[in-house]
Amino acid sequence: MNYAHTITVALPFEEAAARVREELVNQGFGVLTEIDVHATFEQKLGSESANTLGDYLILGACNPVLAEQALAADPNMGLLLPCNIVIRRQPLADVTTVQAINAQTMVQLSSAAGIQGVADQADSHLRAALAAMDA
Repeated sequence: MNYAHTITVALPFEEAAARVREELVNQGFGVLTEIDVHATFEQKLGSESANTLGDYLILGACNPVLAEQALAADPNMGLLLPCNIVIRRQPLADVTTVQAINAQTMVQLSSAAGIQGVADQADSHLRAALAAMDA
């Protein structure tokens, strides 16, 4: 099983990031966390490391209804929440890569009743957000 759903879009990095946020909201997700890996590398490792990486943003997306169901079924699911979305663009690239966690990963890690249903719903919504980006 591949643990990520990946698309490549012909959008500048900032525009792709804005569209991802918009499509997540359309699918019932909010963004709880945002990690600018490029900026962190620049601050902690220096410009050369950051520039080699390129633009790289990790969004922690949460659908509260699905999160509640997952945690009720298996409190350990908090280790996999929120769902990570990566937006990245290599230096000098003319496309941006967008990735979402494959929510079926939850099923691989928990045998608790109810997790399959939550994973199916979360995966469906995440895939729909990516599909809207690719349209």
